[in-house]
Amino acid sequence: MTRTTTNDGFGVSAAADHRRAVAQASRLVVKVGSSSLTSPGGGSLDEGRLVQLVDELAKRRLAGQQVVLVSSGAIAAGIAPLGLTRRPWDLATQQAAASVGQGALVAAYQRAFGAHGLTVGQVLLTADDVTRRSHYTNARRTLDRLLELDIVPIVNENDTVATQEIRFGDNDRLAALVAHLVHADGLLLLTDVDALYDGPPSKPGTSRVPLVVGGAGLDAVTIGGTGSQVGSGGMVTKVEAATIANAAGIPTVLTSADRVGAALEGADVGTVFVPGESRTGSKRLSRKLWLAHATTPRGRLVLDDGAVRAVTERRKSLLPAGVTAVEGTFVDGDPVDLCAPDGRVVARGLVNYTSAELPGMLGHSTHELARDLGPEYERELVHRDDLVLL
Repeated sequence: MTRTTTNDGFGVSAAADHRRAVAQASRLVVKVGSSSLTSPGGGSLDEGRLVQLVDELAKRRLAGQQVVLVSSGAIAAGIAPLGLTRRPWDLATQQAAASVGQGALVAAYQRAFGAHGLTVGQVLLTADDVTRRSHYTNARRTLDRLLELDIVPIVNENDTVATQEIRFGDNDRLAALVAHLVHADGLLLLTDVDALYDGPPSKPGTSRVPLVVGGAGLDAVTIGGTGSQVGSGGMVTKVEAATIANAAGIPTVLTSADRVGAALEGADVGTVFVPGESRTGSKRLSRKLWLAHATTPRGRLVLDDGAVRAVTERRKSLLPAGVTAVEGTFVDGDPVDLCAPDGRVVARGLVNYTSAELPGMLGHSTHELARDLGPEYERELVHRDDLVLL
């Protein structure tokens, strides 16, 4: 039994159209989880499963579609070589496993794609790489150039160097953000569950949700699970990823890795998430989506009512005169939350000063600061180009 979460004029034929749109996307981002690439116990890479996935993706690439693969599995691939029996939970050991496993993972992909005459290119990202302006531009340029050269980019979080503060947290969210970064036409999330269900899949009477439009109806769906023994995500992160992709007008299909062939044919498998009518064709600036969804704030700036209106209603930059308090420790270029007087977070932005500099600047105009401290202080606290409303 299946059901649709919304009745906003989207029927079976509309769902089929959106599935075909993802399957036929000229630029497609595909994400595969660790549990879909490893042995049943999760202690080693299963090249047979990896090859099955690559065979399907290679068909699409050779048919003219551009494919970006966001692949988990580096940490899982490093478990056995390190003599571990399960995924480590401390960051240092995760980084060690990723260091060992990432090479094995990419080598396996090169062998599999190479059998089809295709070449892969490894792209490792941290949130810090793609929220700072110059890094973001470079990441986008690198991925675009790889695709122009007919290379299949293999993207993963740079677990070897990522600290807890600059981690994406899971590759589902990373995949959605990469879809924004490369202006993809579709996103395919592959996992070990064949679809989103309206309750625990093992519970009698639970039904598949084939279509979600604009997030409508998700409140009535029980979404649980914390991922497999070798993965870091669960169904919650996958629904979040689909929602992020939909925010930029990118339709998303969620299904199991063993149904990748059917999904790439546009068959009625899994769950398709599509933007609501107001989002269809809408592409919010990608970098601001990264800022909203890929960053962890290092501090908070409390604004007065006038500054809140200037930032949220007039879309102005934040100036020191409108800030009443500084919380946390951060340096220039770090993400910080901008808060209303009642503590409500209204925006996030990249700050141009350190937390140590700010207390003496609060309540002063940029003209006053330039006069008293020097011309380098006549600049915004957070520029509107580095600010996103939440």
